[in-house]
Amino acid sequence: MNIGILGCGTLGRVLAAGLRGHADVGDIFATTRNKNETTAGLPHVQMLEHNSELAQRSDVLFLCVKPFQVEAVLREIAPMLKDGPLVISVAASVNLAKLVEWSGGAAAMIRAMPNMPCRIGEGMTVIATSDGAGAGSIALAQSLFERLGRVAVIDESLMDAATGLSGCGPAYAYLIIEALTQAGVKLGIPRTTSLLLAAQTLLGAAKMVIESGAHPAVLKDDVTTPAGCTIDGLIALEKGNLRSTLLNAVVSAAHRSATLS
Repeated sequence: MNIGILGCGTLGRVLAAGLRGHADVGDIFATTRNKNETTAGLPHVQMLEHNSELAQRSDVLFLCVKPFQVEAVLREIAPMLKDGPLVISVAASVNLAKLVEWSGGAAAMIRAMPNMPCRIGEGMTVIATSDGAGAGSIALAQSLFERLGRVAVIDESLMDAATGLSGCGPAYAYLIIEALTQAGVKLGIPRTTSLLLAAQTLLGAAKMVIESGAHPAVLKDDVTTPAGCTIDGLIALEKGNLRSTLLNAVVSAAHRSATLS
């Protein structure tokens, strides 16, 4: 199975790095129109000059270009998509109806929103499928993204919401880790140690939610002993409106994603 990356920017490089080395992945090809985008550090990726050649040589083609570039590149390669590769678009806000229209309806089309932790195999990807994508194509897309983390199949109407939550979510987590680290420094913990404490604490808490299947509120209560330290910290967070602030961040990002279309 040959993989094509149309647009070897940050996300394209993440996909290429994450998919290499798997037994069923053969050659990985890429194209780019941005001279600043190269395959440096990705010696296993072969750069091609033309998008049409990329489409012809790929079994699965990832569209990793900016949303405003999608129509042009799909119309360019549309003649090569008949009985051709499975096309997976990771361009934000470009809906399946447009993808199918611009490709001439000739290809199985899937829309995906992976996030940055895919780089280390701990990503979260949501996918939505077109009517023309059969069960085999959907299963293939899921299996590819499962190599980069976890996958959820959702209705396309929820893609903007998923963008605001899991697509943008790592940035929210980094901000929380940064704030917790600064708090540790304020209290006298060396910065490198404080960063480790903050990051590992969030990692462990997240894994407990996923692996236990317990509601976060239940796990929170398990940590919160009567008249202990945790309840004072939680009261401070509630006074600072952390809960509503995070909620509003996701909603704002989702609304912005919707306007990009």
